Amino acid sequence: MKAFSIFLLICFFYVGSFAQVAPTSLATTLPSKISPTSIKKLQSYQDTLKEFAYYLNTDSLTEDRMVSDSQFTRTLVRALQVPYSFHFPFDSVKGISKLYAPDSSFRIITWNLQYNDYYNRQRGAIQLNTKNGSLKLFPLRDASEFTDHPEDSVRTAKNWVGATYYNIIKKDFQGKSFYTLFGIDANNAMSTIKWMEVLHFTQQGDPLFGGPFFSYQKDSVVLPTQYRIQVEYKKDASILMNYIPDMDLILVDHLISENGDVEHKWTYVPDGDQEGFRWENGKWVHIHKVFNQKLKDGQAPRENPVKKKEN
Repeated sequence: MKAFSIFLLICFFYVGSFAQVAPTSLATTLPSKISPTSIKKLQSYQDTLKEFAYYLNTDSLTEDRMVSDSQFTRTLVRALQVPYSFHFPFDSVKGISKLYAPDSSFRIITWNLQYNDYYNRQRGAIQLNTKNGSLKLFPLRDASEFTDHPEDSVRTAKNWVGATYYNIIKKDFQGKSFYTLFGIDANNAMSTIKWMEVLHFTQQGDPLFGGPFFSYQKDSVVLPTQYRIQVEYKKDASILMNYIPDMDLILVDHLISENGDVEHKWTYVPDGDQEGFRWENGKWVHIHKVFNQKLKDGQAPRENPVKKKEN
């Protein structure tokens, strides 16, 4: 139980480290259209959400985490119903990912609920930035446990492949916007999963997750186009799967089994090489090996380390 509690704390601060937040001075960052009364309400909701978020991430009892998750969800929906809540960052609510699209057209809020060492489910919602400040919300339902082949399906908000997102980038093609999401799933006690997929919207404004966006057409051995990328690896390993702005590339650590047991993903760790994806004609085209020379430890681009709890 002690080890489990430590793991929950690590997840709590890991997610908090990737949440996009606004500057602390609300007076200078919130639009003037948000009334002082609304700001006061949102600050009050934020205080409540902060407490529920802490317990749903760190409580040692499953039933207590579930209760906190339920209370957090209901409180969040009430908070988002406040006019122009989209612009309120909820920056003191830790352990919850709050990512704004680069064009501020929406934000996606996600978090993890851990039932035990072997069963996790993600929660989430997409909030659109509406002109009149009214709430347009798409709750996300995690259907991962019913998904045998997630690499070849387009998903709606009702059968989402759950993840807690740590980055979002925007690319355009033929006048349409495409948002690439990078997420993590705690999965189980032996392995962790990272996800990468493209989010886009229908003409009616409904979100769609995935599609034929990850192409292997330039590889020497051409593989089928993937609708999303899944990387599962050893629990205590650290891998890179993220967009590198200076290179205009997505980099992904290449993994191998540390003991030759290729059938079991919980044995997979980085081997020092990196694969990549470059945006070309509306697809992420795979690069088998980004660097011709193998990098030494510490030379490859890395994601931000897990933040430690401040005293």
